[in-house]
Amino acid sequence: MPIKDRFKTDYPGVFYIIGDGARGPEKIYYIRYRRDGKIIEEKAGRQFQNDMTPARAAGIRSQRIDKKAPSNKDKRTAERLSKEMEAEKWTVNRLWKAYKEGKPETKSISTEEYRFKKHLEEAFGKKEAADIAQLDVDRLRIALGKTRKPQTVKHILNLLDRIIHYGVKKGLITRGLSFKIQKPVVHNIKTEDLSEDQLRALLSALEAESNVQVRNIMKLALFTGMRRGEIFKLKWDDIDFRRNLITIRDPKGGQDQVIPMNPPARQLLENHPKMKDPRGPMSKNPLVFPSEDGKQRKTIQNPSREIRQRAGLPKDFRPMHGLRHVFASMLASSGQVDMYTLQKLLTHKSPLMTQRYAHLRDEALRRASTLAGNILEHIVHSAAQEVERQEAKGEPQKR
Repeated sequence: MPIKDRFKTDYPGVFYIIGDGARGPEKIYYIRYRRDGKIIEEKAGRQFQNDMTPARAAGIRSQRIDKKAPSNKDKRTAERLSKEMEAEKWTVNRLWKAYKEGKPETKSISTEEYRFKKHLEEAFGKKEAADIAQLDVDRLRIALGKTRKPQTVKHILNLLDRIIHYGVKKGLITRGLSFKIQKPVVHNIKTEDLSEDQLRALLSALEAESNVQVRNIMKLALFTGMRRGEIFKLKWDDIDFRRNLITIRDPKGGQDQVIPMNPPARQLLENHPKMKDPRGPMSKNPLVFPSEDGKQRKTIQNPSREIRQRAGLPKDFRPMHGLRHVFASMLASSGQVDMYTLQKLLTHKSPLMTQRYAHLRDEALRRASTLAGNILEHIVHSAAQEVERQEAKGEPQKR
């Protein structure tokens, strides 16, 4: 404390000095007492700012002497320790930062960051997973359900699940939530398909597209059923022309997958130009479809929408994901591919995702069954006619 004149009060161990305040000069009260054999001298508060009086300062002094209240130093120590302990806690905020650092900068992680900041941070950011109550999550789900679609609510709750599961998986926290998050039931699974005429129009629009990167990205989605992100991450080292295989790195299902490379896909990739690597003029970019700056591409939304428009396709047809659906629908409706094989080609982690195409295979089976029925009906009808002919001639029936 700077050396200033001290003024005694009518209360023992309480004095004040005159300091500068917002209203001008004001009294700053101090208390002096002994604790554990040591003399402690500390500020009690300001006359106007803290509404401090000699009587209130004396009351604070009595509590400190009786150890009913900590000293200012003890308070500062406790606050410092509390902050240190708080920094060591794996709160949802801290788990989110670790989760985000382990993900590449893509459109999906940007969407997740928006969802976290908008819907999860305020409610759960400062909490540890063990402190989150089911009632808290239920309240969030109900509140979101009033203004958001069920699919959006499900995405938000799935993100909370993933963040906490990441913490458990990486050993950052010992246990996750003590309950299973209830999520909205979604009935809007969409299976997009194109007629032969629509597909022909799309291929014509693609052939007329001057951007070879965009053209071949969309064609590869149609030829292989690969996801947009899988195509954007595809590297030349992932393509095995000798064995006609494509390795899909870190797919949506998690583990790397290998799919066969059919003739149209092989021809496309063999003729696709290798782009220059911006890191060195003499080397080629390891990415098959890099962006203009040579880095991993994030989107082709604008040019793909223009191609959709030129082809005259419906506005709700999603150019990239829709082509994946077209690939799957063609195989399912052929009746020659079982659901397990289709699941492997689409790298679905769960067969439930592939079941959306089961009705197409059922329709192909119905057509085959109808064809068999027609053939048998024709044979039965022919046999009946033969019996009638023999009976008319009085010929004995063949046994």
